[in-house]
Amino acid sequence: MTTPVSRGRHHRRKKRTVRRRLPMRYLLPSLLLVALLAMLMLRGYVHSEILADHRIQAPAATTQVPDGVLEGGPVIDARTAGEDAETLRIPDHKIVLTFDDGPDPVWTPRVLDELKKHDAHGVFFVTGTMASRHPDLVERMVDEGHEIGLHTFNHPDLSFQSTSRIDWELSQNQLVLAGAAGIRTSLFRPPYSSFSDAMDNKSWPVTQYIGSRGYLTVVNNTDSEDWKRPGVDAIIERATPEHGKGAIILMHDSGGDRSQTVAALGKFLPQMQGRGYDFTNLTSALGAPSAHTPVTGFALWKGKAFVGAVEISEHVTGVLVVGLAVIGVLVMVRFGLMLLLSFLHARKVRRRDFSWGEEFTRPVSVLVPAYNERECIEATVRSLVASDYPIEVIVIDDGSTDGTADLVEAMWIPNVRVVRQRNAGKPAALNNGIRNARYDIVVMMDGDTVFEPSTVRELVQPFADSRVGAVAGNAKVGNRDSLIGAWQHIEYVMGFNLDRRMYDLLGCMPTIPGAVGAFRRHALDRIGGMSEDTLAEDTDVTMALHRDGWRVVYAENARAWTEAPESVQQLWSQRYRWSYGTMQAIWKHRRAVIERGPSGRFGRVGLPFVALFMVVAPLLAPLIDVFLLYGLVFGPTGKTVAAWFGVLLVQAVCAAYAFRLDRERMTHLISLPLQQILYRQLMYVVLLQSWITALTGGRLRWQKLRRTGVVEAPGGAPNRRKDTDKDRRPVA
Repeated sequence: MTTPVSRGRHHRRKKRTVRRRLPMRYLLPSLLLVALLAMLMLRGYVHSEILADHRIQAPAATTQVPDGVLEGGPVIDARTAGEDAETLRIPDHKIVLTFDDGPDPVWTPRVLDELKKHDAHGVFFVTGTMASRHPDLVERMVDEGHEIGLHTFNHPDLSFQSTSRIDWELSQNQLVLAGAAGIRTSLFRPPYSSFSDAMDNKSWPVTQYIGSRGYLTVVNNTDSEDWKRPGVDAIIERATPEHGKGAIILMHDSGGDRSQTVAALGKFLPQMQGRGYDFTNLTSALGAPSAHTPVTGFALWKGKAFVGAVEISEHVTGVLVVGLAVIGVLVMVRFGLMLLLSFLHARKVRRRDFSWGEEFTRPVSVLVPAYNERECIEATVRSLVASDYPIEVIVIDDGSTDGTADLVEAMWIPNVRVVRQRNAGKPAALNNGIRNARYDIVVMMDGDTVFEPSTVRELVQPFADSRVGAVAGNAKVGNRDSLIGAWQHIEYVMGFNLDRRMYDLLGCMPTIPGAVGAFRRHALDRIGGMSEDTLAEDTDVTMALHRDGWRVVYAENARAWTEAPESVQQLWSQRYRWSYGTMQAIWKHRRAVIERGPSGRFGRVGLPFVALFMVVAPLLAPLIDVFLLYGLVFGPTGKTVAAWFGVLLVQAVCAAYAFRLDRERMTHLISLPLQQILYRQLMYVVLLQSWITALTGGRLRWQKLRRTGVVEAPGGAPNRRKDTDKDRRPVA
């Protein structure tokens, strides 16, 4: 038997389950962001931008170094604990060529080619950072019979490092060798080392510790000084051992321009072979077993996984750099077009002699689709009643459950009709309103929007031109007194209205805003009315009108004040629907790209603009902030900050110009920097989620936003219900 207590517990468990499921919408974007950051961190690690230590120890005393080491050979064997270190020399007429700091994708292949050409072998002391990025070169070294030695992962001076850091440098270097060539090695060369007699009280303890870990420390006794680039002849002279003695010769295959090293090898190898010298591996010269040991099992797969992750991070970073370049070009092109075309548009429509034709004075029908708009509908209707233009108002109640229709009817206002229908969605409500409209021009608005007295008159004037099929009005955020409202206010003024001026001149206006738009009824009939195929019926119908040959224009003085979402959750829901609906509309009208006539013109101009500036650019925009963060952490910090502020300055200029055109106060632009950091990430998540929904074939339903009814139109009738929410301050 189920008791009330058990039912209550079940209900609470169900609520907790629901709460756990809510964040799932952010799961994939969050995972992608985490993966992206992980790839960037890995890239920073293998490029020595993380954990890099470029300090170099000054020479110290040699009192703690055994005389046998100071006077001995270039190979130091300190592997036996409690006994004096043993040093080894290279036999006469044998040369061990050693190459440090590689592998380099440019110079290492050329060095290997010279060695192969003259049937010579050598030892490559590789760093983990380079080997992990070029594992194919490590594999080639092993396949062609050369020996590999460790040169640490990040190339720090080990005399500054702790034993744990030394172990890390060695193990990471070995991990890369396992992944690249399936081996581990017993040879080690300390960074910044030279001859054995240069060992001092700082470096000797490191050599002892390295020996205790099972490594032979290999320095050199002949330095070509090729890193100084003294010339080919000088390199050969300094590399040549005296009197037929054996030698370990220090050269480099990375770290800069190694063309002189490659050229010197081309002369040095045949010259010394002609004198009876043999170029061989270190262990071969010493008559010892190979320094290489095969790696198998988990260690092998661990190494391959690491090398694979580095390869992915390199490719991902490359793609991100390309993406950043693309978004940079798109941002600059868009802003340039916005400024230029908005200036031309403003100059055109604000000329004293500008006219759409004879003044349009015929009555129009205003359609107000409403679903549970009790908080807003009274203010909406009263703003229409205050209009200075002859209109009829039709409120289409889409199955409201809060008494919206009853409230409108109780107002007893002439020329205001209520049409009731079962809940069927906004497109169906608008089509129902069109069927009930008396006049040839229909104005559409949202149930949470208020008009100024002149809005309808300004909105319908372009219909004096018989080619105009629809007119977009100037939608403004009414509740801009919060931070999120101010951000949307900036977006509406700069991102929407400035865009509409640009699109107007280009003849490819993508969207008539649902908050304020007007249509020629005949034009709607020709395209089948408002479609229910997408969630962005306003974008869908606008694209259809373009394809049917109608002009779609912008009326900047037709201002409407709408209540924008007041929470991140509501904003996310609204923009998710907008983004997904826009993608649906682009896909629906994709054939316009290959069609002729007006449809083709829109398809080859309008659709690419919409796709680039409304889908691709916002999706890539967070790359600016990702690289800002990366540059701040890993450098170059100054250039990164300067570049980010440069982009922000361009945006600020565009925003200021947009605010000037709309005669808005500049004070709200104070929040622009914060908007660019936070708001952009939210739009990224929204767009990414929309892409995921589209690619997975998901369906997104209409979502009703909570309204407060606080928005009033400047100069309009007051909202009689505003005292029901006294903690809110309407914007007037």
